[in-house]
Amino acid sequence: MAYTCLRDAVRDLEKNGMLLRIREEVDPNLEMAEIHRQVYDRQGPAVLYERVKSSPFQAVSNLYGTFRQTEFLFRHTLESVKRVIELKKDPANLLQRPGRYLSAPFTALSALPLRSLLPAPVTYGTTTIDRLPQVKSWPMDGGAFITLPQVYTEDPDAPGPMHANLGMYRIQLSGNDYVPNEEIGLHYQLHRGIGVHHTKYNQRPEPFRCSIFVGGLPSHAFAAIMPLPEGLSELTFAGMLAGRRFRYTHRDGYTLSSDADFVITGEILKDVKKMEGPFGDHLGYYSLAHDFPVLRVHRVYHRKDPLWHFTAVGRPPQEDSSFGWLIHELVAPLTPQEFPGLKELHAVDAAGVHPLLLAIGHERYMPFRERRPEEILTIANRILGSGQTSLAKFLIIAASDDDPRLDTHDIAHFLQHVLERVDWTRDLHFQTRTTIDTLDYSGTGWNEGSKVVVACRGERRRSLAASLPANFSLPAGFSAPQFCLPGVLAIQAPAFQAGQEGRAAAERLCSHLEASDLEQIPLIVLTDDSPFAAATLNNFLWVAFTRANPSHDLFGVRAFAEYKHWGCRGPLVLDARKKPHHAPELVADPQVQKRAEQLLSNYKF
Repeated sequence: MAYTCLRDAVRDLEKNGMLLRIREEVDPNLEMAEIHRQVYDRQGPAVLYERVKSSPFQAVSNLYGTFRQTEFLFRHTLESVKRVIELKKDPANLLQRPGRYLSAPFTALSALPLRSLLPAPVTYGTTTIDRLPQVKSWPMDGGAFITLPQVYTEDPDAPGPMHANLGMYRIQLSGNDYVPNEEIGLHYQLHRGIGVHHTKYNQRPEPFRCSIFVGGLPSHAFAAIMPLPEGLSELTFAGMLAGRRFRYTHRDGYTLSSDADFVITGEILKDVKKMEGPFGDHLGYYSLAHDFPVLRVHRVYHRKDPLWHFTAVGRPPQEDSSFGWLIHELVAPLTPQEFPGLKELHAVDAAGVHPLLLAIGHERYMPFRERRPEEILTIANRILGSGQTSLAKFLIIAASDDDPRLDTHDIAHFLQHVLERVDWTRDLHFQTRTTIDTLDYSGTGWNEGSKVVVACRGERRRSLAASLPANFSLPAGFSAPQFCLPGVLAIQAPAFQAGQEGRAAAERLCSHLEASDLEQIPLIVLTDDSPFAAATLNNFLWVAFTRANPSHDLFGVRAFAEYKHWGCRGPLVLDARKKPHHAPELVADPQVQKRAEQLLSNYKF
């Protein structure tokens, strides 16, 4: 049975033992986010905050806290939505497998957005920005943020909901130079859907109207981040996944989600920018303050007895990891259609998603000669030239014919497979001075950095060591060698110094290691804390791939450059030390942590 509002979903979770009610008054300044994180870390249920300090509204978080809970919320519609997406990507499926796909067109048609004729629930009352729960997640955040917004804008050339953009872009409610209750900040990049609309409105006289939905059916937040096939609108997808059409209404020239819990309407100022941030982001670091667009608030609507839906992001995994899991569930079968020759693609959550992609491709070129990377390089270029995957820094791609059972989601085994076969003289392919994720500060500037493809194919070249060779030694200042994985050695290095000294330290280590037999240790990672990096697979992935810029931070034992191709004849050395230009990592307030622990000790879950 379809939910009709967010309260319905919360009641359903509670009925099935998946909800924790916090009855004490909680502070939205750091405390609510800390409670959320501690519940998430224990794989706990959704959390309903009954009394929010300085706000008349209740709040809910961790709705998608586990894969099981996320699947439960969409249990009635998930399979039918998969069929629609598959058919949208390849209509020939209807003729090839009519039994599976015959109902798919009706599913899509019956989910088209519906304009509300009766008064919409969301227009029950109005409030002001400062009365909303002012959730601040991390100590250095620039203010309170909406962390699960659904930002709605329309294309001026094709107005109406079917061509609108519904995206999840960060919204800053308070702090910095925003005029209280009159202005809020929007964080988005111009290549996003809303950015395309912004560019068009800049060339036109009419105001750039925007509506920000919070809450509503669980499918609505997910629709705002879902990468959809061309021609399938976010509002139609939200209706399909909800099993209930997306209802909307109009007020004062703005489009409102009828079933949302809150809607903020306003005008995005075309030529005005203000500092937005800092904000503790999903890479595990702060994204720093930068100029971003400003919305002049028109009105804040809310339904009767609304729920403020939020999450807390930070070093992965976090609740938003469930979004990645659900996207994979829906679109994994479509990967070969989107990227011909590609079998699997995995954006590694523990590495911050964009910094590391693992891929498996088919190798069908030149089957009559030595096995080496050929077609998988073509596939890699396609991946790095497409949409969100173009933000990747490290792309490691292997050939399916080397091991048909290879699985990108078995990360340890995948890396072992690659490191047993990789040839560092041949298999490294760089793109320098290019774009990377705006939230990634490991590059040479904001949104600037490099990429590297590791393309691996062929017979097993080596076994991987889990112990140091007898003749192994380290130069002065380097210590505590620890294995993260077989063949992957973390070494504690001197603190990085700006300028040539930082590079000189890595090169000094490479020169020293030429005397050691390291054939079975193909990858060395320089860190500030090698026991931490080696403690868990997630620690290794986070440290290695969020703190390195390939062009600047990859070194090699017996390195060479030949006709503009760089490689090395010994181990590859990845410098994953913290650099002066990196953003600070996220650290919770210890006192707030203790308060949250004490509060949660009163509850069993």
